[in-house]
Amino acid sequence: MRVPRRVAEFNKRVTNPAARTITPWLPNLGTLEHVGRKSGKRYRTPLLVFKTRDGYAILIGYGPETDWVKNVLAGGPTVLHKRRRAVVLDNPRLVSKAEAAALVIPRSRLLYRAFPYNEAALLLTNTGSVG
Repeated sequence: MRVPRRVAEFNKRVTNPAARTITPWLPNLGTLEHVGRKSGKRYRTPLLVFKTRDGYAILIGYGPETDWVKNVLAGGPTVLHKRRRAVVLDNPRLVSKAEAAALVIPRSRLLYRAFPYNEAALLLTNTGSVG
């Protein structure tokens, strides 16, 4: 299931600013800091994130043409803010939801599969912590 673009625009302008305030306390939410591939501006996008052995899988609800996905795939600096930690991520790869499911740690796998986003996931490797 792909979420309609008009919902994505509403979330970008209304829901995301509110969600960024609660992501530090919720287990499968995080804020992804990335740099615009054209503007060079820093963005902070709240997302569903799931721990893997080497990093994180992030569900893509609006399709791979979403700006944050394009920004991360362009290779700019990417930092995940999760549970009051900042984790540097690298090596972004777009994969199917099923392929990523096998890599999600067992305690989060059921929740990962429960979300109706079926199109894709973005895998990122943990390269260290900030500060």
